[in-house]
Formats: sequence, C-alpha cells, structure tokens
Amino acid sequence: MIETVTTEVKEQKAVLIGVINQHQTTAEVEEYLNELAFLTETAGAVPVERFFQRVETPNPGTYIGSGKLSEIHDFVKHHKVDMAIFDDELSASQFRNIEKILGCRVIDRTNLILDIFARRAKTAHARTQVELAQYQYLLPRLAGLWTHLERQRGGIGLRGPGETEIETDRRIVRDKIAKLQEKLEKIDKQKATQRKNRGKLIRVSLVGYTNVGKSTIMNLLSKSDVFAEDKLFATLDTTVRKVVIGNLPFLLSDTVGFIRKLPHQLIESFKSTLDEVRESDILLHVVDISHPGFEEQINIVNQTLHEMNVNDKPVYLVFNKIDRYSHTPRDEDDLTPPTRENISLDELKLTWMARNNDPCIFISAKDKVNIDGFRKMIYGKVRELHEKRYPYNDFLYPG
Repeated sequence: MIETVTTEVKEQKAVLIGVINQHQTTAEVEEYLNELAFLTETAGAVPVERFFQRVETPNPGTYIGSGKLSEIHDFVKHHKVDMAIFDDELSASQFRNIEKILGCRVIDRTNLILDIFARRAKTAHARTQVELAQYQYLLPRLAGLWTHLERQRGGIGLRGPGETEIETDRRIVRDKIAKLQEKLEKIDKQKATQRKNRGKLIRVSLVGYTNVGKSTIMNLLSKSDVFAEDKLFATLDTTVRKVVIGNLPFLLSDTVGFIRKLPHQLIESFKSTLDEVRESDILLHVVDISHPGFEEQINIVNQTLHEMNVNDKPVYLVFNKIDRYSHTPRDEDDLTPPTRENISLDELKLTWMARNNDPCIFISAKDKVNIDGFRKMIYGKVRELHEKRYPYNDFLYPG
C-alpha cells in the first residue's frame, strides 16, 4: 500500500509598521495599515499585529525609535513572526539596521507591491516590466540587501527577478536594466503599432484605484472573460475589447489599478501599458463607493493621472459597489454635520451630482444595478465625440 504524503505550506506571519507624522492623523494611518494588511494577504502572508509610532521625521538609521523597535522585537520573538513590513520605503542602511534588531526579515511597501506584481505577471510583457522595476528598486540597495538576501531563499519580498544566484556586481545589474529597457522599447513599439492599427474607433479606458471592480465592469460591457478577483492588482496587462452599444462600436480598455504610493519604478516600467490611458479619448474613473476612504482614492488616481500628463481627457466618475454601501443613520435630533459614516447613499448621490459639472453614475457591476443607465451614458459620450471627430461617417445612430 502506497502512503500518500501531504506537505503543508506554512503561512508566513507578518507585523505591519507605520508612522504618524505631522501631515497624518491616527485614523488615516490606521486606514493605511488596513490597505497594507490587504496587500500582505494578497501576497500570501498573515498580518498578526500592527504597530505605529508618532514621529516628526523618520530616524535615518532605523526609521522608527529604538523603544518602539524593542517592543516590536519582543513581539516578533514571542510569536515567532517571519517578517516585519513597513508602510514606507526604507533605505539600504535602514533595512540592515532594523533586521539586526528585530531578528526577522524586513521588507517595505514598495518591495511588497513588487512581489505582488511578480506573482500576478502572466505574459512576457508584464514579466519584463516587473523584472525591470525590481532591478531598478534593488540597484541603490545592493549594499544593504544582498547580504540580507543571501541567507534566505524564497518568500514574500524575496521573489527575485528570475536569477538562481544573487548577483552582487552593480555593473551586471545595470547591464540587465539596460537590456530589459531595450527589450521593453521593442515591445512598446509593437504596442504603439497595434494601437495605430485599431482604426477610427473611439477609445474608452477604465481607470481607478486597485480592486474597485474595473475588470468586472469590463466583463459586463464586453461580454468577455477578463480575470476578476477581490484582491489587489488582479489585472496587470491592459485588455482591449471591441464593444457595441446600440449599433455604435468603440474600444474599451481595462488597465492596471493605481494605489497610494505606487512605486515610481512601476509607473516607469509600465509605460506602454499606461500609454493605453494616455491615448484614450474618454476615461471612466471607477470608484469603490463602499470603501471608507474612497474620496482619498479619487484624489490619488487624479494625482497619478496628472503625473502621467493625462490632463486633457474627459473623465467621468463611475461609483461602483453600491450593493456594499453601508451607513449608520443619524438620530433626528443630531445637529452635528453629516459624515461618511452616517450619510445615506441617496444623500451621497445628491452631493456628488451637485459638486460635479460632468455626469457621474452609481452602479453595482456585481448585482447589475443601473447597468442600462451606465450603457446609455457611455453611448451618449461616445456618440457625441464620434460625431465631432467623424461628422461624415455613415453610422446609423438609433433614435
């Protein structure tokens, strides 16, 4: 009789660490650590505790104070924690010093996001983009990180760019960066040619924070099967589909989601993917209205679009996930100003419709609520732009 042997993969335990500075409140930092926890879970680890400290300026050697590090060390040792994850980017010396004190692996937010991108990259294009971003991140940290990485293989934050041995020679790393950049330039030219060959169709892109439901909307409108999951960065490669509403065809793109403190290495290496946004005619900014910090997420996406020099496109807000929206009604005699926690969905709709000159719409892609109104809005905007650009095109518009 053959005995079946099963091997269980031990879940890695992590502690999350953030700082409260003069520009942040405790509530904001707690929300940031909520997002860091989601990132940690997406990467496959389990966040077991959170620490944060109020500091005016980060300690140049250890980022946080010695007292807080001692407290974290005791927790890490007692609970056998595998890694400490910082919500901000660390320098090579900070990595080295903190790891010596804590006695566990140390990674930062950028490192964590790069690891998730490495896991999610499926196509050769996406893998090349992520590999380039990894090397660009590692290059200035070689002195502090290689000795740290030589002692361990695998695991979150250590998903190297495909090498079997750690390379300590900066020249070799720079050569790899140059080769990857050259490879991406060729891919960029191919992508640009593909975009030029798409004819005269109006191009619409779904943009927004990560995990707001862009891929679900894409599947709904295009009747395709784009991968959609309730995790961060489910989509890395831009997906383009031809969509027809009424008898008016246009191209719809689903793009990689944005996030707070999106590593600049990723923005640069994903240039060709983001070019799909730059060359679009209309942007549909999808927002998760059930998220408590959705207004900040809107601002982050707008800021990222501004950094990409996407300032001349019509942008329309699409508030998704109204099925998840919840609030605690105020008492009738409560005279305090309404907050996000106690304002109803109907009141919120009126607020946003009043503050925006451009139309916005509220939907649930999951439950297919108000999808007909959504299609009608898209049709009207695409038709309006098409008639301006191609006044003599012989489309038979219904109605």
